[in-house]
Amino acid sequence: MKYSELVESGARESEVQSFLVDGDTVPMTIRIPSNLRESAKEAASLRGMSLSAFVRMCMIGELSKPRERA
Repeated sequence: MKYSELVESGARESEVQSFLVDGDTVPMTIRIPSNLRESAKEAASLRGMSLSAFVRMCMIGELSKPRERA
């Protein structure tokens, strides 16, 4: 099942979160401003986590938010 299918089926937030954390890990490269990277590293450190964990947490939080239907 794809993410879009899961969302369109009306899955609960917890079901979407479970889907997002399942699966193999893959490397990802993104280009962001250095100030954003340093700020994110600092925010992650304040939460006691790595930058990677912080980015994953933010992505999962955003992708599992309930969506309004159009």
